[in-house]
Amino acid sequence: MTATEARVAVVTGASRGAGRGIAVALGREGYVVYVTGRSEAEGDADLPGTIHATAREVDEAGGHGIAVRVDHADDAAVAALFARVADEQGRRLDLLVNNVAAVKNELTDPGDFWEKPLHLADILDVGLRSQYVASYHAAPLMVAAGRGLIAFTSSFGASCYMHGAAYGAQKAGVDKMAADMAVDLRERGVSTVSIWMGPLLTERAQRTFSAAPDDAYRQFAEKAETPEFPGLVIAALARSPELATFSGRTLIAAEVAQQLGVVDANGRTPPSYREMLGAPRELHPAVIR
Repeated sequence: MTATEARVAVVTGASRGAGRGIAVALGREGYVVYVTGRSEAEGDADLPGTIHATAREVDEAGGHGIAVRVDHADDAAVAALFARVADEQGRRLDLLVNNVAAVKNELTDPGDFWEKPLHLADILDVGLRSQYVASYHAAPLMVAAGRGLIAFTSSFGASCYMHGAAYGAQKAGVDKMAADMAVDLRERGVSTVSIWMGPLLTERAQRTFSAAPDDAYRQFAEKAETPEFPGLVIAALARSPELATFSGRTLIAAEVAQQLGVVDANGRTPPSYREMLGAPRELHPAVIR
């Protein structure tokens, strides 16, 4: 595949964590990957990782990483990002991975929602609204080309109690957003999916696992997915001739991986937590405009 034929992706919130892993996985597939986030230098956040480091990893994986500092709370900055992609890539965009979210350190602290800082609700702005805004700007590029995939990263927290009300609402929200956007995009050749990731070995998760007072988190850690795993699943969906049949659905990454023959970067086959943590909701097919 030549440089001009390379598929183009935007991965939001890719300084570290799932976003970094997804970007690197797409690099292995030869994508041009726009890596967004706010961390440009180590120390900008209290966890390691920067957009520039991720872009270099994309290059090393075989793709082409382009680091773009974006504050996803700023609608104008998000609009400028997609204008840049359109300008540099001949109005081509094959894949948007909506991953950015304002996840605070206090998220996993003990306490009820009213006992924790109010800023945990920021995930409903940078994490739900911001993903709507990114999709709003990505969709016209994909519709014009008659192809594309918008993928949202989500979790079992959309079904079970996980980390409190704000986190659960954000995850349930992106699931519904993927479903409703699919209705509008159904005849345009563009698909949307929401991906439930299992426990991931991200920088934040490893810190949580190491500080856990009991074995509950450690048991999850032993079977956790690598941060690259959801990216491998998304890449497999994007190239699948059956992509349209998945559109609008909330998918469990581990189950889709088995269906499409995807294994994790470490060679393992991650388990599904459907029985333990719940299943995606079945939505009613009615459409009221």
